[in-house]
Amino acid sequence: MLDLRFVRDHQEEVAQAMHNRNAEWDAQLFADLDATRRESISSEEALQASRNARSKEIGALIAAGKQEEAEQAKADVRAINDQLSEISAKREAIDTRLHELLLKTPNMPCAETPVGKDENDNPEVRRWGTPREFNFEPLAHWDLGANLGILDSERGAKLAESRFVLLGGLGARLERSIINFMADTHTTRGYKEWWCPAMANAQTMTGTGQLPKFEEDMFKTREGLYLIPTAEVQLTNIHAGEILEAADLPLRYCAFTPCFREEAGSAGRDTRGLIRLHQFDKVEMVKYAKPEESYNELELMTNDAENILQLFGLPYRVITLCTGDIGFSAAKTYDVEVYLPSYNGYKEISSCSNCEDFQARRMNIRYRDPEQFKGTRLVHTLNGSGLAVGRTMAAILENYQMEDGSVRVPDVLVPYMGTDVIEPA
Repeated sequence: MLDLRFVRDHQEEVAQAMHNRNAEWDAQLFADLDATRRESISSEEALQASRNARSKEIGALIAAGKQEEAEQAKADVRAINDQLSEISAKREAIDTRLHELLLKTPNMPCAETPVGKDENDNPEVRRWGTPREFNFEPLAHWDLGANLGILDSERGAKLAESRFVLLGGLGARLERSIINFMADTHTTRGYKEWWCPAMANAQTMTGTGQLPKFEEDMFKTREGLYLIPTAEVQLTNIHAGEILEAADLPLRYCAFTPCFREEAGSAGRDTRGLIRLHQFDKVEMVKYAKPEESYNELELMTNDAENILQLFGLPYRVITLCTGDIGFSAAKTYDVEVYLPSYNGYKEISSCSNCEDFQARRMNIRYRDPEQFKGTRLVHTLNGSGLAVGRTMAAILENYQMEDGSVRVPDVLVPYMGTDVIEPA
């Protein structure tokens, strides 16, 4: 979340940033609440000083035998306490409202994030690979998967509901192979792998910004736990409430988890295949970094996501998200988009973001560096998909399909798959 003092001292800048984000922001409400809060604090301090002074008089009055005046002083202290309780309660209520307001306020985009209205204003940074030219009519992955007997959306819907899929045979093995390859690759590049719970409590979800803003997009149990929408939630909260050592930074973590999203409001978008599901697999990357190193770490993280696609031989492009398209917690984001023949274009497969200290402030994750400064400072947190597994499978099926309906397995996956081709069972 944003720092209260920063918002107070930069109200015009914050209002402009929220406008650029297409985010709701009531600048007048914040100003009124903040002014009332400061007035209450001043009144509390004045009353506390008056109470302390009057309390000190009581002993002297009693010692001087002025019992009647001492009783009056006691009555005055009780009256001040009553006033103090009333003003403190008012200030606490305002504190709660300000906290709730800031919890729902997105991060400030960094200066390098381009100003734009929506996804159409996202500038392209680079491309890698050349989309394949087919000498036959290529099929979409949902048709390929069905023909090969490895992807069954109808039975997935029968077992659960729409936007769930059932993978069988070499489809199940391909999913598992992609996960293992991604995790193995990231660990060789310095990431520590974790195995995380697939559920999180409300405090954990609040730490990374999923709550309270996006509660409607999440599945919740009767016990109040949430099915995680991404391993970012768990990996970033591992050090909640802790003080890290500068010498240990940056920390680089990764994890495979199933991910669950309600996808509220997305009816009619990507309803076929593996692109937009209620349950999907993902390998996630998270970093904790010093502020002065975090943007370099963002570049390295994006390269790590790109590396997976390069090893698979899948064409992709990298774009920078503009202010109107950037995520709630992010200050800067690169999207990596893989080429899908069925879309005749590129589709997001990874988002790599620097959240600066926005999440760390919510979770109170700090670090100390005695050689550089006294006390502690908030770390910067970063996250990125490395990658979304279902979309990776879709890209492999579509880009590696053969004219006879079979699919060639990328070379790096052959040791995991135990075969170099997927054919109808």
